[in-house]
Amino acid sequence: MTHPVASGATLDLAAVKRELVERARALGFDAVGVAGIDLPEDERHLLDWLAAGFHGEMGYMERHGVMRSRPQELAPGTVRVVSVRMNYWPADAADAREVLADGARAYVSRYAMGRDYHKVMRRALAKLAEELRGKVGPFGYRVCVDSAPVLEKALARNAGLGWIGKHTNLIARDAGSYFFLGEILTDLPLPIDAPASAHCGTCRACIDACPTGAIVAPYRLDARRCISYLTIEHHGSIPVEHRKAIGNRIYGCDDCQLVCPWNKFARAATHPDFAVRNRLDSASLVALFAWTESEFDERTRGSAIHRIGYERWSRNIATALGNAPTSEAVIAALAARRDDPSPLVREHVAWALAQHGAAA
Repeated sequence: MTHPVASGATLDLAAVKRELVERARALGFDAVGVAGIDLPEDERHLLDWLAAGFHGEMGYMERHGVMRSRPQELAPGTVRVVSVRMNYWPADAADAREVLADGARAYVSRYAMGRDYHKVMRRALAKLAEELRGKVGPFGYRVCVDSAPVLEKALARNAGLGWIGKHTNLIARDAGSYFFLGEILTDLPLPIDAPASAHCGTCRACIDACPTGAIVAPYRLDARRCISYLTIEHHGSIPVEHRKAIGNRIYGCDDCQLVCPWNKFARAATHPDFAVRNRLDSASLVALFAWTESEFDERTRGSAIHRIGYERWSRNIATALGNAPTSEAVIAALAARRDDPSPLVREHVAWALAQHGAAA
């Protein structure tokens, strides 16, 4: 990486940072901070987590090893990480608790009902970096949005954007936890911010609320039990012992955040791309299970949901239908896909029918 300071140019780095923050907010980011790159304690925590096997099938977590805690190995020359937040809570969505309480409706994690945040944030971060380059001259950088091996929550904490809660999500005193994170790794030695202090205290609401007991201890998540992992990252059969606890959650889970007291300060998304699409805030399970593969592809293209594919989408809905109140419509929807081409879907349909006392 190269930058104006290295080439002998005089650069007011404090002024550059002020310009960076101002432009970031203009581009839709709700908070910005700068962190250094040393994460020794977080690296030890990561290695312990991997050694315990809590990453499940997410082999990429292990493959990247300590690169995840060493940004300078991912982008040589990196000395600072610019961390940003962008709120995603959709103000126009149906009440989350009401949907969870209605077993006939599908619950989709509130972050996934609009456009894919990866694309939205990456585009904005790239523009931010290019605008800064136009102001100060060439410098090295790499943009990351949950797509590169980076300990984004630890870096965001060190950049002052929030603390890591007992559920392992980042929490901000002024904004709760309903936001996305993104980073710019850079060789510009910008002034760093003070790390955020923790404010969970003795609260354990998130631990007690987890439907599958995935938060096995404060700050320790066993992904293999997590509904978000099971419905998104996990490719095979959902373990039978967790199917009832999944309830009507067909993509992700927000329970640990819904009970967090700090989310009384959560702010709604202002970016129009995070508005609800296809009525996924309160759609019926029967209606979604009737989607064909082409309808799934058309209606979820451009969203985070699209990446799990039609088979896992169908697997998840079949499981939720097994937990839905018994009705003729539910049984008919399941029976219609009793002979689905996918063995994975057929297995979950058979389980769901059995929950209603119907022959598979």
